[in-house]
Amino acid sequence: MSYVDGFVLAVPKANLDAYKEMAQLGGTVWKEHGALAYVECIGDDVPYGEVTSFPRAVQAKDDEVVIFSWVVYESRQSRDAVMAKVMADPRLKSDWSTMPFDGKRMIFGGFQPFMEL
Repeated sequence: MSYVDGFVLAVPKANLDAYKEMAQLGGTVWKEHGALAYVECIGDDVPYGEVTSFPRAVQAKDDEVVIFSWVVYESRQSRDAVMAKVMADPRLKSDWSTMPFDGKRMIFGGFQPFMEL
């Protein structure tokens, strides 16, 4: 069964084009190194919940959009191998202070699917 890395983050609307460029490069690199799929989504119907919500989770401000993305791999073992190559790829070397979003508010993690239809 596959393995999935998931990400949720807030991007300032003014930085959305820069984020899309960064995501395009990231998707290219992940796929070249073996990811099966790479998906980036802009929040379209993500209301601010009273207790929990995507915007609350990343402390999204009024001038930010929520991004939800995921990468699919063949397995956890494949993910670990792909991730090592991605992290070593010089195309993704960047100064975190120049990122088009606040990485401290990004949520990410690896998930083992229990059902795929």
